[in-house]
Amino acid sequence: MLNKIKRYIASEQLLKPKAHCLVALSGGADSVALLLTMRQLGYETDAVHCNFHLRGDESNRDEEYCQSLCKQLNIPLHIAHFDTLTYAEAHKVSIEMAARELRYRYFFQLKEALGADAICVGHHQEDSVETILINLVRGTGLSGMLGIRPKKGDIVRPLLCVSRKEIEEYLHQQAISYVTDSTNLVDDVVRNKLRLNILPQLAAINPSVNDAILTTARHLMDVDKIVEASLLQALQSAVKPLRKGQEISFKRPFKPEENVPFTLDLQVVRQFSAPSYLLFYVLKPLGFTTSQITEVAELADEKTGQLWESAAYELTHDRHSLLVLPLEHDVPRPLVIPETGRYIYDEHTSIRLTTSFRNPQTPLSFSKDANIIDLDAASIRFPLTLRRTEVGDRFTPLGMQGTQLVSDFLTNRKCNRFEKRTQLVLQDATGTILWVVGQRINHHFRLTESTTECLRVEALV
Repeated sequence: MLNKIKRYIASEQLLKPKAHCLVALSGGADSVALLLTMRQLGYETDAVHCNFHLRGDESNRDEEYCQSLCKQLNIPLHIAHFDTLTYAEAHKVSIEMAARELRYRYFFQLKEALGADAICVGHHQEDSVETILINLVRGTGLSGMLGIRPKKGDIVRPLLCVSRKEIEEYLHQQAISYVTDSTNLVDDVVRNKLRLNILPQLAAINPSVNDAILTTARHLMDVDKIVEASLLQALQSAVKPLRKGQEISFKRPFKPEENVPFTLDLQVVRQFSAPSYLLFYVLKPLGFTTSQITEVAELADEKTGQLWESAAYELTHDRHSLLVLPLEHDVPRPLVIPETGRYIYDEHTSIRLTTSFRNPQTPLSFSKDANIIDLDAASIRFPLTLRRTEVGDRFTPLGMQGTQLVSDFLTNRKCNRFEKRTQLVLQDATGTILWVVGQRINHHFRLTESTTECLRVEALV
């Protein structure tokens, strides 16, 4: 078994030789075998035990066993105690999820403190089979049928190449005992129901059911690589960030950096061999539900304006694209500008104001940059205010006489929801909008032949 695990670690590139490993040690057969094999394969090994205080005396028994085993093997042991029930109640999560969150948070903190290379956990082949069946019963995509991955970030699983039977035989050969979690023998949760009831029935049909399921999973891994390459190629042309200078990583799971709004070209989506799958790939990691994504796919050809929200993002259909925008919790406050100078509005935008005198005899000249304007300074009253556009804002666009709603002006300019939401306006002390930033100035503040003092405004984005 040692040689089998050694080859698996090498083939999956789980660990470098002589790596420093933290081994999650519960006291059960899997974790004990993992601790022994890591030690015998020459890795620097520390054991980590978490006491969740969920099983009374049995929890304390497990801790004492781990202390005795590590003392016998001369392996450093780190122990953490958790009030799991209180944590679950406070965070409104299941006890199972609470234990998971507490466990991995401690693992990562300890790894950082010790400078370890990886966290090793003892999942084996049957665990992967159970995970596949759980995902299948609950409903899953292709990735859910691949089973437990051998590596995820700093977490590695060297025992995925061996069965529970091989583990028990190995421990018997090593004359090493282990403890049994009594809750694993009660069919009260989904995984236990599968392990104790369903899998034995499947084994009656096919004694090699575990091997059959894992073989299928390996075939699907090859299929997944093909699908992944196709998806990434489509995303390269379909997804574009809305802000200049920002980038989006297309590695799985697809997820842009925080606060990066982007567009998804519906024409590219429709031309993809499986449009719904492409939408699922993009939107599921952002927290949108399967029913929401299905609805998006069905309504993608309908009129624009539909809106969907996840916990962190909003999605809207805008003409020939889908816009994906981070939900805003903190809108930048209006910036009051008392005099000329440079001022910072937010992390993306600052503004600079300068004045200059103009000879009325010289011809008028204007900047060709949409973010640089010149206004008649004599007609402007400070302080100025730079702010987001609001409902009811009106101004007189250059070249017009009457006023127009800023919202209507932006609609006519074919601005999308994100552009409308983040549109800035510059107003003077009277509340008159001088400039819809980057779009159009107010006609009444334009330069004329009689202008003697210019106010130049530059939006630095």
